[in-house]
Amino acid sequence: MIPSVLPTYSRAPLRFESGEGSWLIEADGRRFLDMGAGIAVNALGHAHPALVKALTDQANKLWHVSNLYEIPQQQALADKLVGASFADTVFFTNSGTESAELAIKMARKYWYEKGQTEKTGIVTFSGSFHGRSNGAIAAAGSEKMTKGFGPLLPGFHHVEWGDTEGLHAAIDDTVGAIMVEPVQGEGGIRVMPDAELKALRALCDEKGLLLVLDEVQCGMGRTGRLFAHEWAGITPDIMMVAKGIGGGFPLGAVLATAEAASGMTAGTHGSTYGGNPLGCAVGCAVMDHVAEPAFLEEVSRKAGFLRQKLEGLVAAHPDIFEGVRGIGLMMGLKCRVAPADVVKAGYAAELITVPAADNVVRLLPPLTISEDELAEAVTRLETAATALEREPA
Repeated sequence: MIPSVLPTYSRAPLRFESGEGSWLIEADGRRFLDMGAGIAVNALGHAHPALVKALTDQANKLWHVSNLYEIPQQQALADKLVGASFADTVFFTNSGTESAELAIKMARKYWYEKGQTEKTGIVTFSGSFHGRSNGAIAAAGSEKMTKGFGPLLPGFHHVEWGDTEGLHAAIDDTVGAIMVEPVQGEGGIRVMPDAELKALRALCDEKGLLLVLDEVQCGMGRTGRLFAHEWAGITPDIMMVAKGIGGGFPLGAVLATAEAASGMTAGTHGSTYGGNPLGCAVGCAVMDHVAEPAFLEEVSRKAGFLRQKLEGLVAAHPDIFEGVRGIGLMMGLKCRVAPADVVKAGYAAELITVPAADNVVRLLPPLTISEDELAEAVTRLETAATALEREPA
């Protein structure tokens, strides 16, 4: 018989009942150090007082009204995002996938309104992940994502990550945009070098294309800047965010320049729940923390500490780990064994990590994690690695 919960996940036998900061408490009382943060979602950790207050205060007033009316909390969050970014305008969604769908629509509608209806093509990159909807999996293009779900949304030109020659060859008269993650999360914590991001921006400017950045996982302070593209000193035309923006509450957004968003007039897009008072009240509280320069400086400082510890871990366990990659508190351990085995051994050590492609285990802790907790996480990774080394070949 099929379970009452559709079995699309292979779930670990863990049932967490509560959380405190960087810790998750299992039903049996065990305390797990959370280096996954709900896949980069719980940016301020679990049960952060400011988020709890924002949610409960708003819950006692108003939950939902729909976008048929003005929503003050939505306006407040949009103003915060516009004030802290390249964007002129924001549309709120409930998830990264929904943000990806709007970004695709926005890019195509832009060219349609310009009278260049042939410019429906969007260049994307191998190893990318933009969500699970039909449009998002078509954008990623991998067999793992798309097998059995055809026919797929057409118009995507897939290029190998880092293939400059292939990128230029993919751009023809039908291409209107390039879409890329500054740091691939699901793809294995692959960081696009600043020089390559600058080259993408320059290429888009030269060819008159829109640059669409997917910062669903790498945005909202995760890399030590509010948005990862800031390290390269460039700006996109359209950007999708989600995950950390709600601190655990389902929330996403698409940020855009006035020019890129010019085709999205009344009636061209909508959302029943997107930008609801509850989500936006929490999002405002998240922004009040993660957009602060001192907070971001602390993320970068802790990231340096964590990288140093991880380099030592790799050196001590060369049969388990191959190297460290990433930026900010978005780190990856390249493994010589199956990442799933490292994650499972971590569970035994009461540590939460997240697997990714390219034989990588992701470390995506709450941005509020302490230095002592980071050191403890590496100690537990040591325990996991030692246990794997003792297993029979």
